[in-house]
Amino acid sequence: MYFATVLLLMLVLPVVSVISEAVFAGNADLLFLVGRWFVFWGVGLRLLLAGLKQVAQPSFTAEKIFGVTDEKAFPLVQEIGFGNLSIGLLGAASLFQPNWVVPAALVGCIFFGLAGLKHLTQPSRNRNETVAMLSDIGISAVLAIYLAAHVLTFAA
Repeated sequence: MYFATVLLLMLVLPVVSVISEAVFAGNADLLFLVGRWFVFWGVGLRLLLAGLKQVAQPSFTAEKIFGVTDEKAFPLVQEIGFGNLSIGLLGAASLFQPNWVVPAALVGCIFFGLAGLKHLTQPSRNRNETVAMLSDIGISAVLAIYLAAHVLTFAA
């Protein structure tokens, strides 16, 4: 279930949304569409859902992602969840405030890039942590490319 959710939010739904808006709404600004939909799905909804799960059920992240069974870690996971909720809310709200796409992309890029690198440095990863690592690095790369293209487009 975790793998399917991550795959949907980080790849399938953003790509379908970009294509749908380009074809059916006639929006030809591919750069804007990539930013809009990868930020909404990959940063917004992914982190909102992760944050809700971490706040309501901290044992999942502690045990299934990091392999920590000590309940003393649960309050820390919940605080991580508050941060994820905050970033996720910014990403989700950017769908309604287009000026927020770039700030949400920047925050998401930094967050996912650092999280992905942290997972990468773990000497032994379980399947869920490997999924988290790959998806974190992947969305960070997409957002970095979007931000670089955005800067180059508007700097010219």
